[in-house]
Amino acid sequence: MDEGWAASTYDPYTPNPTVDLHELIRYGKEKNVGIVLWLTWLAVENNFDLFQTFQEWGVKGIKIDFMDRSDQWMVNFYERVAKEAARYGLFVDFHGSFKPAGLEYKYPNILSYEGVRGMEQMGGCYPDNSIYFPFMRNAVGPMDYTPGAMISMQPEVYSARRPNSGSIGTRAYQLALFVIFESGLQMLADNPTLYYKNEDCTRFLTQVPVTWDETIALEAKVGEYVIVAKRKGDKWYIGGMTNNNEKEREFEISFDFLNKGRSYQMTAFEDGINAGRQAMDYRYKESAVKNGDTIKIKMVRNGGFAAVIE
Repeated sequence: MDEGWAASTYDPYTPNPTVDLHELIRYGKEKNVGIVLWLTWLAVENNFDLFQTFQEWGVKGIKIDFMDRSDQWMVNFYERVAKEAARYGLFVDFHGSFKPAGLEYKYPNILSYEGVRGMEQMGGCYPDNSIYFPFMRNAVGPMDYTPGAMISMQPEVYSARRPNSGSIGTRAYQLALFVIFESGLQMLADNPTLYYKNEDCTRFLTQVPVTWDETIALEAKVGEYVIVAKRKGDKWYIGGMTNNNEKEREFEISFDFLNKGRSYQMTAFEDGINAGRQAMDYRYKESAVKNGDTIKIKMVRNGGFAAVIE
């Protein structure tokens, strides 16, 4: 629950009177859904006993925002927060943060850090920038990029205002971000109306794990493209993304990472033939695959590819 759940951003103990927070927490428990509360860092610092209060309320975690600096005092603030949150069984997502430096290994209740120009920036978030993240920012720790937009546009025709938060890049690109980018707390950042209207995409997004057992880089060139395969249990996921290249890119990917002697079903989302201009265009395909097979992946400019193999 983002800004607005509390009557004031300075007071974390008084819920917004038009939002029945405690009823939402109770109802969430019935559905096995935990409530996460957003806070400014200053509200946390000035009310450091809120961790115990939130545990008593039944809150599962907190998203802390607007630190926007990395001096020694603020670096120490991160650890004080992580330690106190762990003491009361709460997880933490640091938004408005610097890049991680390993604190999440000492405090596994830290699920993610923002520290990146992500989807919150809407038209200011370009694949030409995001393509660097798997090689740099996301390589050193989890990254709260908040993907999941269902309205897709190429940059020269971009126009969007909330509540319809459009994205630059194709639909297949947007789905692929969930596989490529790693975060212990992942998002469906668009509004529910659009997820109900895009059931096949939503079905895919909601099954992508947030932790992985194995990761293989299939194709990669810094600033241009990346294709990865990731395994969770017996399932494999493939995610591919590319920059604003003038010509579509084509790759031949081998399934030699699959177990021999077993058959698999692949559900894939690829850029449609018009996706270079109409970014909403995608193709949904199902096919049987096995070790030894290969597949050709085509990605248009600002495009992508996403699949699950089971």
